Amino acid sequence: MIHFEAGGPTARLSLEDLKEGLYTALERWGRVRRALIVPPDITRLHSKAGELTCMAYRYLGKACKGVLPALGTHAPMTSEEKALMYPDIPPELFIDHNWRTDIRTLGEVPADYVEEVSEGKVRFPWPAQVNHHLLEGHDLILSIGQVVPHEVIGLANYTKNIFVGTGGAEGINKSHYLGAVYGMERIMGRIHTPVRKVLGYAASRFCRDLPILYVLTVLSPDEEGSLVVRGLFIGDDDACFEKAARLSQQVNLTYLDESLEKVVVYLDPQEYRSTWLGNKAIYRTRMAIADGGELVIIAPGVKEFGEDPTIDRLVRRHGYRGTDYVLEAVQRDPELQGNLGAAAHLIHGSSEGRFGITYAAGGLSREEVEGAGFSYMEVEEALRRYLPEDLRTGWKERHGERYYFIPNPAVGLWTWRKRFEAE
Repeated sequence: MIHFEAGGPTARLSLEDLKEGLYTALERWGRVRRALIVPPDITRLHSKAGELTCMAYRYLGKACKGVLPALGTHAPMTSEEKALMYPDIPPELFIDHNWRTDIRTLGEVPADYVEEVSEGKVRFPWPAQVNHHLLEGHDLILSIGQVVPHEVIGLANYTKNIFVGTGGAEGINKSHYLGAVYGMERIMGRIHTPVRKVLGYAASRFCRDLPILYVLTVLSPDEEGSLVVRGLFIGDDDACFEKAARLSQQVNLTYLDESLEKVVVYLDPQEYRSTWLGNKAIYRTRMAIADGGELVIIAPGVKEFGEDPTIDRLVRRHGYRGTDYVLEAVQRDPELQGNLGAAAHLIHGSSEGRFGITYAAGGLSREEVEGAGFSYMEVEEALRRYLPEDLRTGWKERHGERYYFIPNPAVGLWTWRKRFEAE
């Protein structure tokens, strides 16, 4: 059931509009005695989830028993990040999710079903895992987040916020591997994907007693490059997600009539501190880049590969060397086999040899960057050569070079029209 919906491709929803919509939906939900809020972490700083979480807390008052950021495999938010994104939330209400220890398994999606939706690419059962705090007698679990193109599932949020954001190691690893092996280009920007179907199977069978209300935003840049809210959708079923997803497809996918020879992406150091996150620059542009082209990633804040020590170690060991290498490495490296999410990430972070990737990472040495399979550039040199004064997305020319500039890859998907249609 949809409790509230507003927006469209040209809409500009204000904070007051978001508040009115959220409070309308909560009034329709009814009396709440025990609530848990599940918002995103700092990697969705600009999603308006922070503002919505604070609004929800003010509405719920003492009925709010906790705020559980949907970290997935990400590092816990620091106290400074929590204060920045959620200034109204008392520190004692935050719960830090640990994807390796804090989970309960609700049920299992059969291997036959996983094999069917993956078109025979993989065959394994998939465990529906969530943080145990979701099972502690709440009468409202408020899942807040942004619907935007995503490399693993097609379009982020909805059930992903629960099963991945608060999920466990096995569930996250297998879902990411399923998406990677099925093929990123066949998934990104699409609503009905193998991973989404697996999560939908789990939600319909194992979560019917969980009182989850989804609060979904859709944002895109305006003509000046500023992010604006295009839609707010609040509900508890597929219809709510599909409305948000279709709007995201309209405003977050940029179809290009030519493939791009050179792309430069800038990663905000407040948001991007690892290639685990920063490789969005690769995921979101790879369908637009021409064979033999080049992607330059300016990442002043990137200082590590994986936020999780195990993943960081595996990235350093194997690097981003393409699907064939990773599939073979999974067979010979037991640690990688036990961390299929890391294997998926290694596939996602490679151009498969189709175009070059140059990383200007502020906290990684030349040896580290080249060891991972990328070309290296000093951050200062990259900023001097490529960071334009006008930070809006689009064509730029600087020092005699013409390139397509993207200031924040997290808010969209760029694709050569012929490639998207072919996939």
